[in-house]
Amino acid sequence: MTSLLEQAGCWFLRSGIQESNGAGFDGGVARYFRVDSGRNAPVSNEITGYAASAFAYLYSLSGRRDYLDACARAARYLVRQAWDPSSATFSFEPGSPHVYFFDTGIIARGLMAAWHATGDESFAMGARAAVRSLTLDFAARAGGHAGAFPPVIALPHKQPVDYEPRWSRRPGCYQLKSAVAWLEADDPNSRRCFESSLEYSLATHESFLAEERDREKLMDRLHAYCYFLEALLFVAGRREARRALAAGIDRTGALLREIAPDFERSDVCAQLLRVRLIAHYLDFKPLDEDAAQEEAGRTAAYHVDASNDTVGDGRLRGGFWFGRKRGEMLPFMNPVSTAFSMQALALWEQHRTGAWRFELHQLI
Repeated sequence: MTSLLEQAGCWFLRSGIQESNGAGFDGGVARYFRVDSGRNAPVSNEITGYAASAFAYLYSLSGRRDYLDACARAARYLVRQAWDPSSATFSFEPGSPHVYFFDTGIIARGLMAAWHATGDESFAMGARAAVRSLTLDFAARAGGHAGAFPPVIALPHKQPVDYEPRWSRRPGCYQLKSAVAWLEADDPNSRRCFESSLEYSLATHESFLAEERDREKLMDRLHAYCYFLEALLFVAGRREARRALAAGIDRTGALLREIAPDFERSDVCAQLLRVRLIAHYLDFKPLDEDAAQEEAGRTAAYHVDASNDTVGDGRLRGGFWFGRKRGEMLPFMNPVSTAFSMQALALWEQHRTGAWRFELHQLI
């Protein structure tokens, strides 16, 4: 493993971003660490799902037992504490009255990654339960447009919540990444649900970016749009999906560079770099080496090492900042930014050294 990857793994293990207090949240992962207040945000079930995938990826590269143990702790939190047996689903956060389509799919994929890494059958059962929730609680409540699954439902009756202008509170092409959980479930009913999501996403993805006029909010939408591009990697053997993937990479790269002087998110840089590299190695789109190298530099600029650790107590070192506005770093040390960035830079290093080793199910 490279030094940067080891540092990022160390941050996940030792920064305190994963709870270990034994108070019902053991193994759960906080949404972020806020540097100006010195506190973690609340534990997030979605972010814990991402962390399970990240620990599984780190274990696959290193074989280190501490990554495997952390992966299992995250997955155990999800199946034992986060799962609500009375509603048969995963809420947004512990005690929240809402369930998100997107979060549910990410949790399913994180549990499946944990199952592949550990062999613990309870994690596979948890993943299948999350996929059932996607089908019964969301697909069965789709509106007038097939594939336009409600983004949020309210407990206990599981009724769709009214849409809001925010992208995360409306249906959109970004949901396709969570719909990949249906594809990976590999049964006929789940595959039909995925195909419905794919059809809707391909029909609407261009308007997803075009409808946002605010430039800073458009950067947030680029993050979500990259979810759509990531999901297309799973089906880019199809002509229409391949066209959308190629055009989407170019469009995202142009908008990232245009908006970055005012607002840049590290996860967008990392997501775009990952998609470029994976699309190249799957023979879906030739790699633009200059663009990829620049995006690797952009991503690496958000990494905290010994030379720029402003706290010095282990809560920052190895992690990646969320982003910057007009040149100033925002005070969020973010586990999703760190997971995406460490994977993107690991893949970039593999490309540079001719040692590519990546399977699509490893995509965090």
